[in-house]
Amino acid sequence: MARRDEPPRNDAELRERILDALRELLRERTFDTLSVAEIIAAAGISRASFYFYFAGKQAALAELVRRAVSAGHEAAQPWVQATAGPRETLRAGVDAGAGLWLANAPVLRAIVESWASDPQLRELWLAQMATFTEAAITRIEADRRADPAVAARLEGVDVPALAASLTWTGERLYYLAASGVPPFDDRTVLVETLTHLWVSALYD
Repeated sequence: MARRDEPPRNDAELRERILDALRELLRERTFDTLSVAEIIAAAGISRASFYFYFAGKQAALAELVRRAVSAGHEAAQPWVQATAGPRETLRAGVDAGAGLWLANAPVLRAIVESWASDPQLRELWLAQMATFTEAAITRIEADRRADPAVAARLEGVDVPALAASLTWTGERLYYLAASGVPPFDDRTVLVETLTHLWVSALYD
């Protein structure tokens, strides 16, 4: 029988309690003001249990961020995979992204507000954002090969830089929306503005 300070290695429920506690604390507090002790208390676990699963609070936040990013990639798949027209799939993807950010607002606000000052979180967030940029590059390059109009529009354009610019613009506007900042707290305004930016840059 495991001692109290030696949690079972397959206790997924215990790990989820830690993540749920952090998620809930982030609804009321900023990440930089939270301590591991507070997460432990909210989760109702021992200190040893926390450190069995996570090296620190940054590692716990990283897990929540990776889950949100994974869902974000799923939301973008119709456009990335060109399952329909680019304008329709872009709008659908932007709207799904808005819903994702709103559903995960405490976690995503925490990473956006913390990555610039925390080296571990900086590495994480830059890597996660790079995955969206790479997906955008792949789709843009496919459009350029398949559509002469797109090829002409993007002649001389640094596609990786354009993709990164669009991706990071989305990050900022989604963050403002998740923080309740007008006019982007209006989901329709957010979706239409971001869709217009992407479509104007790539297709119009």
